[in-house]
Amino acid sequence: MKLTPDLVERTLGQFQAQALPEDHPVVPKLSELFGDHTFFLDAAGLNIIEPNGATEAGAPTGQVIKLASWQDANRTGLAPHEPEPTGLVVALDEAA
Repeated sequence: MKLTPDLVERTLGQFQAQALPEDHPVVPKLSELFGDHTFFLDAAGLNIIEPNGATEAGAPTGQVIKLASWQDANRTGLAPHEPEPTGLVVALDEAA
């Protein structure tokens, strides 16, 4: 799922990570491997947000999915693996 700049900000307020800018040199390769998404790096690895329904109030939500884990403690490389739900759900309501 590709997020708007407002949704990226909103997501980062709920999820401690860093969004890769669209013009980062690695984004085209990541998009080729994983599809058209906004990519986030955190302490565990590389993540995306996938739609996950809505809150009781009807606001859309997304689940954080880990696509790759850091290979070592120095975070010098990522090892891709099967998409892994992290259990973290973020609110995606731009109006909120």
